[in-house]
Amino acid sequence: MRLATLLGPDLKQLLKDDPDQARLLLDELHAEDIADLVSELEPDEAAKLLEHLPAEDAAPIFERLEEHEQEELVEQMAPESVALIASEMEPDDRADLFSALPEDVGDELMRTLERVDPEAAQDVRDIEKYADTAAGHLMTTKFVSVPSKATVADALAAVRAFVKDNEESPLYNVYVLDNDRLFGIISLRELVANEPGDRVDALSLTNIISAPPDMDQEEVARCMAKYDLAAMPVIDSAGDLLGIITIDDIIDVLTQEQTEDVQRIGGVEPLDVPYFQTSFLEFIKKRGIWLVVLFGEEFFTQTALRFYDPVFEAIKGASYYVPLLISTGGNSGSQSSTLVIRGLAIGEIKPRDWWRILVREAGMGLVLGLMLGSIGFLRVLMYKDQHIPFALTVAGTLVGIVMTGCTVGSMMPLILKRFGVDPATSSTPFIASLVDVLGIIIFVHVAKIIMADVILAGGVH
Repeated sequence: MRLATLLGPDLKQLLKDDPDQARLLLDELHAEDIADLVSELEPDEAAKLLEHLPAEDAAPIFERLEEHEQEELVEQMAPESVALIASEMEPDDRADLFSALPEDVGDELMRTLERVDPEAAQDVRDIEKYADTAAGHLMTTKFVSVPSKATVADALAAVRAFVKDNEESPLYNVYVLDNDRLFGIISLRELVANEPGDRVDALSLTNIISAPPDMDQEEVARCMAKYDLAAMPVIDSAGDLLGIITIDDIIDVLTQEQTEDVQRIGGVEPLDVPYFQTSFLEFIKKRGIWLVVLFGEEFFTQTALRFYDPVFEAIKGASYYVPLLISTGGNSGSQSSTLVIRGLAIGEIKPRDWWRILVREAGMGLVLGLMLGSIGFLRVLMYKDQHIPFALTVAGTLVGIVMTGCTVGSMMPLILKRFGVDPATSSTPFIASLVDVLGIIIFVHVAKIIMADVILAGGVH
């Protein structure tokens, strides 16, 4: 059972009777658990609770709330209270807050923050210059740095001072600077393991994996995963250290990107807020657009069926097998599409690999098609009113349609990637609808080759 469910009613009652006692109730809880409690409260109750907490205690709670919850609280709380909390937040979380707020609310809060903490306000401006999905917007400007001539003792003193002033900020490395330019990185392990008088420039790692501020967050995540980094420095073209990206932010990025991809693959526009916070009308808009597009695409399936209707009438029982055939093509296409989208997302596949993927998927389509074609051939012959030419038609169609599904499903994400569109947009329903039309065309042409006499006897030319 969630802690919020257990303590929520008591907390609500305390907020009505004695808000100061409510603060004491939370003293022993982790900020994440308190954030869960705050999420269960009404906005006015949550605002009242946060206003009765010291800003340094309220900040880590506020950081852990969803963006829509933060926005609701900002509208409920006095600007001075929000500004005090914002001044204690991590720089990247503070910038995210301002990015999520409506422009007029954000401008008013920025003016208040400039009075309360001009340095924090400048941090927001420095981070907000970059796109929301860029490394520069993901970074924090809180880190420990020392000059290249410093000793281990100097570095450890800087670490102690940082920890004293920034209890919630993650700390993994010390950054060695030479005239503001990043010279090297030294881990806390190295600092503890060496003598106080040793120079840090002699101990630093100078082969630095870093990110420019305009690098996309997905690229940053892949790079940090590849090199097993807990933190990555962000440097500009001159080599100056702008900030660092920490692993906790990368976990959030991966969760966000994976959620968006899964929703797109399902044929839904990505949701901006969690399921239960999304309004009914917003769901209609997010889902309805794609359903209309896919429904329109299915018109081509209906058009193809009407166009080739004489062929289906000439071949006894043909219409019974059409759903089976086209759904098999859609299934194979969806498999290939999913594999390629995932490969692109984690960097296993590059757009330049398209030729290798095409050959590989065509080969797999042929083998899988032959396997399914054999099953389909035997299944048709189980009916006494069917004959070998029709069974061969079904088998040949299955080979062609599975090969088509595999190749189309694998190429579509690469084509979209080439034109700068999210590959996940080539969702499973989209691929399936496209292959439906191609499947009908393949069936008719295979039938015209194998069952030409039957079709001609039916008066079809």
